[in-house]
Amino acid sequence: MTQKRPTLADVAKLSGMSKTAVSLILNDRPGSRLSPEAAERIRAAAAQLGYKPNPAAQSLRLGKTRSVGFISDEVTLTRYASGMIKGVLHAARDLDHTVLIAETEGDLDNVGLAMESMLDRRVDGLIVGLMGARVVDLPRPSQDIPLVIVNGRTPTGVPSILPDERAAGREVASELIEAGHRRIGIIGELPEIAANPRKSVSIGARFVGIDEAFAAAGIRPERMQLSEWSPAIGHDAALEMLAAYPDLTALLAGNDNVAFGIFQALSSLGLRVPEDVSVISFDDEELAGYLRPGLTTARLPYEEMARLGVEMILGRRELADARITMPLMRRQSVARI
Repeated sequence: MTQKRPTLADVAKLSGMSKTAVSLILNDRPGSRLSPEAAERIRAAAAQLGYKPNPAAQSLRLGKTRSVGFISDEVTLTRYASGMIKGVLHAARDLDHTVLIAETEGDLDNVGLAMESMLDRRVDGLIVGLMGARVVDLPRPSQDIPLVIVNGRTPTGVPSILPDERAAGREVASELIEAGHRRIGIIGELPEIAANPRKSVSIGARFVGIDEAFAAAGIRPERMQLSEWSPAIGHDAALEMLAAYPDLTALLAGNDNVAFGIFQALSSLGLRVPEDVSVISFDDEELAGYLRPGLTTARLPYEEMARLGVEMILGRRELADARITMPLMRRQSVARI
């Protein structure tokens, strides 16, 4: 036999309070003049009975569905930014909301359709998440609803949440400086992409931070630009740089894919990490922790950015631009000299 769901009347009877008083407290309605002791008695009775407000009734009364919409360009299709999905789901769960997810498969022309579909389902707020941080054009929702973009920016001033790449660049470079390195090579600048905000709003900031730290320390690193970030290109670039500058004690990679290639190049030369050459990087790809030695790298905070996005659209945080720290994951690839 199915157990009867506890009702507001059951809570009122157990607590010795009226149904109106119980409704005021359990639905967080303003204007209650009940004492703290009475409110606590009501909450204790509800907890004892396992009472939970009816979501459908709350939606009708408050005009809210306790749901949020997450629209992805390619986040759901790749492993790289999967932390963003985790952050949305966990934050929504903690705030007693469900999540509707739509995927555009990289075609941002479909964002407007996804928005309207979610508005038809009366979501309480919208998040647009991008796999690569860049400037994109977003349509305005047909209804006045909280909207935020995670890992991107718009020309129209939609509140954006981005990783603090400039600060991360300074911290990564400083890690090498503080370890005593002075002969350093940088592999992985992408000047054409960095100059185009439609392709990236993060790569340029990353290298600005790197340059600031090295300039402040009076260090002039050797540099090598690349056409893209991949292990194969990182491998060949490392061989070329070490052939030209065999006295380098550390290599700073533009991202972990480049660092993976650097590890391979050093191994082929019979050089050890970090005893002969230290390596440091950005992004904290899943494989970074499985390398031997583990790769020291600044982690992209996908989960934290997404969590903040949910908190913003649900009114727990100010709906405004934000930059999230990229924590440095210190492993074993940097030696002190």
